[in-house]
Amino acid sequence: MASAQKNLSEFSAKNVTDMSDKRFAIVVSEWNEEITEALFNGAMETLLKHGAKQENIIRKDVPGSFELSIGAQWAAQVDEIDAVICLGCVIQGETRHFDFICQAVADGITNVSLKYNKPVIFGVLTPDNQQQALDRAGGKHGNKGDEAAITAVKMLGY
Repeated sequence: MASAQKNLSEFSAKNVTDMSDKRFAIVVSEWNEEITEALFNGAMETLLKHGAKQENIIRKDVPGSFELSIGAQWAAQVDEIDAVICLGCVIQGETRHFDFICQAVADGITNVSLKYNKPVIFGVLTPDNQQQALDRAGGKHGNKGDEAAITAVKMLGY
C-alpha cells in the first residue's frame, strides 16, 4: 500500500494563495458521520488557515455519498460559490454496492466540475474497513478533509 508510511495530508505550497475573497461550499454526507465530521473539521481548519472567512464557507448536508453529486450541483450553480468540496465515506462491504456508489459519485462530481467550470473536489474516502477510514480522517495518514480543502485552494490559485 502506497500510504503505509505516509501522512497523506502533506502537500506542496505551490499555488497556495490567500483565499479571503473566495466563497466555498462544503457538501457533507451524513452516512458514516464519525468519519465525515472529522473530514469536515479538517477541511474547515485548512480553509481558515489559508485565509478563507468563516462567513464565506457554507455547509450543506446530504443523506449519503451518492447524494454528494446533486448537492455539489446545487452549490456549484450559485455564481458566488468559487469552489465546492464534497466529503463522504463509502466503506467496502460484502456486495458490489460499494463499486456502483463509488463510481457514480466520482463520475457525478467530475461532471459537476466540468459543467460549471469550477473546482468541485472529490473528498470521498473509499476504504476497505472502518479503521482505514479513521486513519484517513485525522489518524495516522492525515485527514482527507485537509487534502480536499487544499486542493480547492490550489485550484483557485491558478
